[in-house]
Amino acid sequence: MKTAVNAHVTDTVADLLTRVRNANMARHQSVRARATRLTRDIARVLYEEGFILGYEEVGEGIAAQVELFLKYKGQQRKPIITNLKRISRPGLRVYSNHRELPRVLGGIGIAIISTSSGVMTDREARRRGIGGEVLCHVY
Repeated sequence: MKTAVNAHVTDTVADLLTRVRNANMARHQSVRARATRLTRDIARVLYEEGFILGYEEVGEGIAAQVELFLKYKGQQRKPIITNLKRISRPGLRVYSNHRELPRVLGGIGIAIISTSSGVMTDREARRRGIGGEVLCHVY
């Protein structure tokens, strides 16, 4: 599968989430997006939390992409990821301290947080007692 990766996208996180959302609806096996430190970290968190089968980096340098292998369940191939929502965005950053970190669907989903100690889930940030920028909700 060949996908064009837009080099002039300013919000790489929103681009990644949109690509995953669209690939999920089309029942694709994998999806590629521009590889940045943040998109790699988001892919790692999605993998660790069991939302995707895996991920790998394809290509080198400025043309590098991160490929996410999507996960489905059952005979009807229902996507594991039912919703991805961008919270903090370039026009409106959303920060939260560890006491006010959002609980997504009462703990069923996750919030991905960018902290001073790296990108992690809301659960992990709460456990460590650190807050940060709320990047997105996944469930």
